[in-house]
Amino acid sequence: MLSNTCKYALRALIYLGKVSNEEKRTGIRKISGVLGISYPFLGKILQNLVKCKLLVSTKGPNGGFGLAKKPEEIFLWDIIINVDGEEFFDNCLIGMKPCFDHDPSKPLCPVHSRYAKLREDIVAFYKETSLKAISDDITKFEGQIGL
Repeated sequence: MLSNTCKYALRALIYLGKVSNEEKRTGIRKISGVLGISYPFLGKILQNLVKCKLLVSTKGPNGGFGLAKKPEEIFLWDIIINVDGEEFFDNCLIGMKPCFDHDPSKPLCPVHSRYAKLREDIVAFYKETSLKAISDDITKFEGQIGL
């Protein structure tokens, strides 16, 4: 499962993909208020995304945050691996040592082969789904997600 930090990062980038552009930045207080995310916590998340080069930030009266790339160039995978890392996609579903070691002389855990296909499908979904694709679909849900 994704961490709450990662979920908030996804929501923030989806929001910014919908409302910001190269000329328009959105202030953190606005993002925090619209999405209902704690201002200090969101600040840490967004600064991390700036360091990962997924966001840009500008200081000053017209400053704020915006996407560092076009929404069609940022995929959910980019956000997830920069916030939560790839461990979720590599680690054993039930936490057994043979899967962590990947020692070919030892059998993998009892759910490993059953979960492998699902894991591949999840990775493919995250790698193939861009912020643009979500923004195109989000209009019908805007009242439910705080946009």
